Amino acid sequence: MGIRSLLPGRLGFGTAPLGNMFRAIPDDEARATLEAAWDHGVRYFDTAPFYGSGLAEERLGQVLSAKPRDSYVLSTKVGRVVLDEHESTTPDFGEKGGLFEHGNPNKLLHEWTADATERSIEQSLTRLGTDRLDMVWVHDIAQDFHGDQWIQKFEEARTGAFRVLSRLREEGVIKAWGLGVNKTEPVELTLALDEPRPDGFLLAGRYTLLDHEHALTRLLPMAQEQGVDMVVGGPYSSGVLAGGTHFEYQEAPPAVIERVGRLKALTEKHGIGIKSAALQFSLAHPATAAVIPGATRPGRIAEDAAALAEQTPAAFWSDLRAEGLVSPAAPLPGNA
Repeated sequence: MGIRSLLPGRLGFGTAPLGNMFRAIPDDEARATLEAAWDHGVRYFDTAPFYGSGLAEERLGQVLSAKPRDSYVLSTKVGRVVLDEHESTTPDFGEKGGLFEHGNPNKLLHEWTADATERSIEQSLTRLGTDRLDMVWVHDIAQDFHGDQWIQKFEEARTGAFRVLSRLREEGVIKAWGLGVNKTEPVELTLALDEPRPDGFLLAGRYTLLDHEHALTRLLPMAQEQGVDMVVGGPYSSGVLAGGTHFEYQEAPPAVIERVGRLKALTEKHGIGIKSAALQFSLAHPATAAVIPGATRPGRIAEDAAALAEQTPAAFWSDLRAEGLVSPAAPLPGNA
């Protein structure tokens, strides 16, 4: 088990922003951003039907369909089926509000049954313009979208999506599967099952400089023990660690702004970028196989590549620990 051997590098690209998250992005800007990722050597791309009701998959497919299929790794997600019917009002995504209000107008069926899973995969293949997927994540069966009903959604996925994806893996149709969530509990629950067995998980926003304690103490020891790898999504905590104003897909509260200010002051003291600190921190944990920041402008791709390559002094990590800005148990680059 594990997904590390499937991934072509430690830096991938998360396409949620290309589903018009927060703002309407022109098609040519989306294409240029994806081409910039390709030109900078990114060969792992993650997407989902949820991102703009298929918009991100469509945009990604337009670019990747022109590339040799064996030259990149592709993952998408199941749990949302895009319908032909259009929404008449802004969809309600619980804590996530009007996250993709600028995306395609199509309604989404939120369902994790076996039938919906197979239907979702078929649709994704069409939108992506490809004949196969490498990895598939079971999307958002967690509290942030379902509140107290999340266990019911998890059970629907356990008896539906989990079994379908396990069968597709056994048949060689996909290479790996797991969960793609913003909370640790669904992954913890999955790892506690006797079956089915996931290969990895995509954890968004829960192993970052700003938020890592819970995953570090609860989830990651289980994952390491079972040889299940993590892809870190949202390494910039919805953008607030990269100069934005969003945290957890909403406006960042004062306490988060204050903590980011302390982190920035420390990076400036040591002459490094905060993006470098964010990416290198997330990748320092031995369970992390890759990190997949998203972007909507081509220039951001060069920033991410440079941030990953930047030489970060050991004194920065020591000061980060000394100032209590990371958990005492968090692995740091250079074992600081």
